[in-house]
Amino acid sequence: MVRQALGRGLDALIKQTQEISNMTTQEVTAAAPTGTVVSRIAVSKIVPNRFQPRRVFDEEKLQELAQSIKEHGLTQPIVVVYDAGLDKYEIVVGERRFRATQLAGLTEIDAIVHKHLGDQEMCALALIENIQREDLNPIETALGYRNLMNKFYITQTDLASYCGKSKAAISNALRLLELEPHIQDALQEGTLTEGHGRALLMVSDPAKREQLFKKLKNSKMSVRQAEDAARALMAPSKKAAKGAKPTEVASFENDLQVALGTKVEVKYGKNMKKGTLVIHYHSLDELDNIASRLKNKML
Repeated sequence: MVRQALGRGLDALIKQTQEISNMTTQEVTAAAPTGTVVSRIAVSKIVPNRFQPRRVFDEEKLQELAQSIKEHGLTQPIVVVYDAGLDKYEIVVGERRFRATQLAGLTEIDAIVHKHLGDQEMCALALIENIQREDLNPIETALGYRNLMNKFYITQTDLASYCGKSKAAISNALRLLELEPHIQDALQEGTLTEGHGRALLMVSDPAKREQLFKKLKNSKMSVRQAEDAARALMAPSKKAAKGAKPTEVASFENDLQVALGTKVEVKYGKNMKKGTLVIHYHSLDELDNIASRLKNKML
């Protein structure tokens, strides 16, 4: 089944949702878009967004927000959509405010209720809202991008447009998922920055990459210094230069990676007449997405 790309109407939906979620309760009530109403909803009737890309919530900051809500109330309503099947309200925007309200011990919360949102819109809004607020760590952002691409069959170009990012920024973020799990953990914990992660990606040899990773963890090396260290580790010898991939092969790999949204490798023999094409995937959803893209290209 071919997934549909993001609809044009999503632009307007994103802008409207961001606009009203940034208003105070009083502003929404007085001058919100037509039909927008703030309701008081029982906290027990609300569930988190299934597509929430954020996996790490700073407990200290949540406690600070909870204390503020106790003293001053919730200044910005959350945005939810009603799920008739569950008889619950699912969060679209504002899960951090919802969690803090729970910590504050309140039983009701101000919320703007969307009449209907599909999975596509829920996923996109949750990701874009967090990205634009810069609330996600680099790995959460990359996983959010990949989830949106895999589930809804959209390209990096489409994603860049909707997130207000360059295509290169999307590509660089996704490449962080090629790093080993323990290095990704360091990026999520904040012990390494995204710039350090990109520097590590410059080192293709796993053993040398691990060597640089340990050096980064045990020092206060800047991103520039990390890039210099990566170049030094990968300084090509004469033998390595002879084994470098021809430009046309590297270009072919890059074109396929853009088309399929995943890492692609071409392995070939001495005369290049025979070889193997390796397409990487990291989940069954991603494999299904790749298969759909290939089938779509053949139709």
